Amino acid sequence: MNRKLIIGTRGSQLALWQANHVKARLSEIGVESELKIIKTQGDIIQHLRLDKLEGKGFFTKELEEELLSSQIDLAVHSHKDLPTVNPPGLIIASVSEREDPAELIIIHKDCVDLKKRLSLKHNATVGTSSNRRKAQFLSLRPDLEFTDLRGNLQTRIQKLRDEQYDAIVLAKAGVMRIDMDLSDFHIEEVAPIEVVPAPAQGVLAIQIRESDGELFELLQQINDGEVARTIAVERKVLNLFDGGCHAPLGCYCRATENGKYEAWTSIAEDNEDFPDRLYYQSASTEGMAEHIFSKFQKDRKMPSSVFITRDLDENSYLGRYLAKHKVQIDARSLLRIYPTINKLDSFILKRADWIFFNSKNAIDHFFKLEPVILKRTKLAVLGRGSEDALRKYDRVADFSGDNLGIKTEDIAKEFARLVAGQTVFIPRAKDSLMSIQNALTPETKVIDMPIYETVLEENVDKSNADVLIFTSPSNVEAYFRENLVDPGQQIICIGYSTAKSIEAMGLSYTLPFTPDEIGLSEAIFGLNY
Repeated sequence: MNRKLIIGTRGSQLALWQANHVKARLSEIGVESELKIIKTQGDIIQHLRLDKLEGKGFFTKELEEELLSSQIDLAVHSHKDLPTVNPPGLIIASVSEREDPAELIIIHKDCVDLKKRLSLKHNATVGTSSNRRKAQFLSLRPDLEFTDLRGNLQTRIQKLRDEQYDAIVLAKAGVMRIDMDLSDFHIEEVAPIEVVPAPAQGVLAIQIRESDGELFELLQQINDGEVARTIAVERKVLNLFDGGCHAPLGCYCRATENGKYEAWTSIAEDNEDFPDRLYYQSASTEGMAEHIFSKFQKDRKMPSSVFITRDLDENSYLGRYLAKHKVQIDARSLLRIYPTINKLDSFILKRADWIFFNSKNAIDHFFKLEPVILKRTKLAVLGRGSEDALRKYDRVADFSGDNLGIKTEDIAKEFARLVAGQTVFIPRAKDSLMSIQNALTPETKVIDMPIYETVLEENVDKSNADVLIFTSPSNVEAYFRENLVDPGQQIICIGYSTAKSIEAMGLSYTLPFTPDEIGLSEAIFGLNY
């Protein structure tokens, strides 16, 4: 290209970083460019909540007008700010690689409570103007108070330093891009499969005139095709829900290692409504958005009753989700649990670099032994359920498999890589599966110790619930010693080993992506009735 390109951008530090990033990418392919700063309505209007602006052109309209009048050659946007339909004459020619779309909770250190989920103290005041974030965070912590937050990243952080809030929520991508110093705060990262991000969060969009074919071809050299495919699903979902994002909607799609695609979607009626969530996997992105949209139609049916093989607190995530849909709950453990030891040798714990917990029961029984844990010893758990159980003892996991899926084998493989050559202590149930132990490398030392055992209940009553949820292979064994599945009853399994037990009986089942109450709610919502 024989002309110097003009890049239109907003003037915030983050927007300038994004524009300069594109400028550097263009330089790599031999194209010279310069920046032109343009103010948008979103920069000028500060009295409206951010959720009233995002996705409706408030951060993009003026840049698009400059494009259409040929005052600039391309505009760089945060993709999540763009409406789902381009103005006539404009197209998205290229998208960037995707930064981590996780959310960050930035917390005043005197407002931290590690015993609570998200590490926020009770009734903490949290700054955000996103209805999507409010609805999802309230589903995890209904005690939180939310206050609107506007301004660029530096302004928002300063408001937190000025103690206008106990904590604020920011997209991790923006914080990473401008390398902010947040060392005076406690940072809690929330994975995108726990709080589902805005469609295309973490991605930059390069917008050009549709008629500029030469520039379009040039920009394909810096286009990330895989990102384009996955965020197309997210933005199509947003478009099918009318594109204006009036509802608190999150959608996140990613490619898997085996070439498939998976997506999480969260939608609520308003910022105080408990969200409905769906996990969906497909061999291709084609038709994914339409399938997701169909699942959220108002005439869809939910099960009238659910049976689960463990006690369920009505104030828990799953308890509140089922109450929202007026689903009757039959919750009862089919096991009795007894300790097998009454004391831990402190010398054993001193040798451990890591302690790995594969269940909430293992955590509870371990801490009942009043262990003395060295500061250098790190703690690992299978997923979010165990992570929350650990917090009751004022501990935060150094490793969690919550982002790695349902298969213990996959989590074990990643953990084995992390701890290779170190010493791992594993407190567990007697006769439990040895998936973690078997995955550890030969140079890794293992201290394996059964600390409790489970005994099956006798004469388990049959459940007539529409959905049967089994939480362990032992519960499967206890239930099916005397009971059968009725026609029409559907089965959900927590954990891959539980699923294998159901599979061995020739029964079909649904496996949530994560073995916790969020994963269960997604699985229940995804069933067909």
